[in-house]
Order: sequence, then C-alpha cells, then structure tokens
Amino acid sequence: MKNKTIVSESFSNSNKHYFLDFKVADNHTNYIQITRSDQMQDGSYTRNQVIVFEEDFYFLIQAFSSLFQSAAHHDQQNVTIKDLFHEKKRGQANGIKSWDPELRPRDKLFNNGVSVMDDAELLAILIHSGTPSESAVDLSSRILESIDDQISKLAELSHRDLCCFNGMGLAKSCSIMAAMELGKRAFAK
Repeated sequence: MKNKTIVSESFSNSNKHYFLDFKVADNHTNYIQITRSDQMQDGSYTRNQVIVFEEDFYFLIQAFSSLFQSAAHHDQQNVTIKDLFHEKKRGQANGIKSWDPELRPRDKLFNNGVSVMDDAELLAILIHSGTPSESAVDLSSRILESIDDQISKLAELSHRDLCCFNGMGLAKSCSIMAAMELGKRAFAK
C-alpha cells in the first residue's frame, strides 16, 4: 500500500523544483518528505529527498529556529544561541523581580510594615505587575501623577479612567476600585 499524502506544496525556481509533502506511513506514523528535482540539460531529472519523521519534527523546528536566530545575528562574531538566550533574559529582568529585595514593595511591606511605604508602592502591590517596559511602581506613579498625587481622587476613577493607562486592564482596575471601596466602608462606620 502506498503512503497517503495529507498535504502537499510545491514551488519552482528556474530548473529546480521543490515538493514538500506531509504524509502518513502504513504504520500510521506522520512524516515530512522534502524533494528537490533538478532538470538536467538533456531533459532528464535528478531527485534528492529528505524524510523527517514525526518524532523528529521538534528537533527540525528547533534546528531551523537556531539557524534563523544565528542568521539574524551573523554580523556579531562568536555569538552563540546560548548567548542570545541569556541576553534576552537579561533584557527581561527590568521588572520589580530584578530589584534588590529590600526595595521590592511586597518585601518592603513585609519586613518594615505599611507605614514606610509610599503611595506608589502601596498601589503597585494592588496592581501586581507592570508592563515589559514599565514596573508596577512606575505605572502606579503615573496614575497618581494624573490625580495630582491625591489618593482621595483615586476613588473617583472609573474602570474606563484606569484602563486608559497602558498596562491597566479590567482585573487591575477592579483591584484598585475594590480597595478604595473597602477604605470608604472602613471609615464610614
């Protein structure tokens, strides 16, 4: 029995023809068959094939990914994929988690109490996270700045008002609004 072709793509470039086939073998194993067919001057064809079985798809994709990453940075001599990975990780370490523990709002509150916290730090704890380019403390500072650093005005902001700030969504605005309402209720009695 002939192996079944599920999907096939082909393209040509001059006298070279390429065929990419996704197939199922008799034993129900999936594989990719890549065929290159070159037309010779006498009109005949030569064919070369590569077959990649399903269990190797991950490695093929990983290999292509590494190859393309290397190609993107080919002008940087002696840079490995491992170096690029660590460089990316370092670039992501600009949030509060990269700060010294005694400066992180939650740690500061836990170790020193709420009285030493400024408004932006307290609000950052409610917000929980910032954006890739801005910490929760910076986002909190922007929100407070917009209300002239008057905490009482924070209770007047709606979901729509809060969500106008990049990095704020429904969940974060709900946290702030709930905390403000709890504060109102605590002092109303």
